[in-house]
Amino acid sequence: NKLMNSDLTLDFAYTLYLLLHNSDIDKTQVKRYVQKWYVLTTLTSRYIASPESAMDTDLRRISEKGFISEKGFCKYLEEIERAELSDVFWNDGLVQNFETTAVNSPYINVYWAAQVRMKDDALFTKNCAVSNLITVIGDVHHIFPKKYLQKNGINEKSKYNQVANYTYLDTPTNIAVGDDAPNSYFSRALRQIQDGCATDETQIGNITSIDDFNQNLHTNCIPATIKDWTYENYDQFLLERRKLMAQKIKEYYEGL
Repeated sequence: NKLMNSDLTLDFAYTLYLLLHNSDIDKTQVKRYVQKWYVLTTLTSRYIASPESAMDTDLRRISEKGFISEKGFCKYLEEIERAELSDVFWNDGLVQNFETTAVNSPYINVYWAAQVRMKDDALFTKNCAVSNLITVIGDVHHIFPKKYLQKNGINEKSKYNQVANYTYLDTPTNIAVGDDAPNSYFSRALRQIQDGCATDETQIGNITSIDDFNQNLHTNCIPATIKDWTYENYDQFLLERRKLMAQKIKEYYEGL
């Protein structure tokens, strides 16, 4: 529930489900169509401004000629995808949309949903699903710790609270990370893997192989070069992570 930020978008998705379910469309495809429609309309805020007008247009086009056919519906969906989800959207528009501090923005919510769908583990962990942290005990934390950024002159909330600086961490991992610089704690996490966890330092997470570590960075959209970065690289980090998050959402959407 916490990933849904528009009741109207959800209402229309349910309306669409009823329309398609009661049509001659293959019932095994209805779920997929409704999923894609919901994610598309969430990403594009289709029912946020002038929702009645947009809903009326969509209902009319979906029910064109008085009935709903799979061919007709798919044609309309493809038209909207071409208009709203072009390469420009994925490569530029969505990346720009991630430049926000709104923790309930549709873009970060769809990113979390992508992590749930792909069964991603939280950062630095194995067998600790992001989905469990979202629904049960997890909190969102700063990848570049807030106090670390403030100590180094980055004091504006609009900077350190960028959603591209957020990730889900379990509590022990968050405590182990503390307020250290990324080049410090990511290097520590690597060192504990290379040393076989035989270190006096507080252990960060439970990953025990380099391949799993690199895969974990990838699934959490963390640039591999972060182990060398300090606050001086913060803007570069935000830009690179926004691009990775946008591509993850694209992969998620196309896989529905």
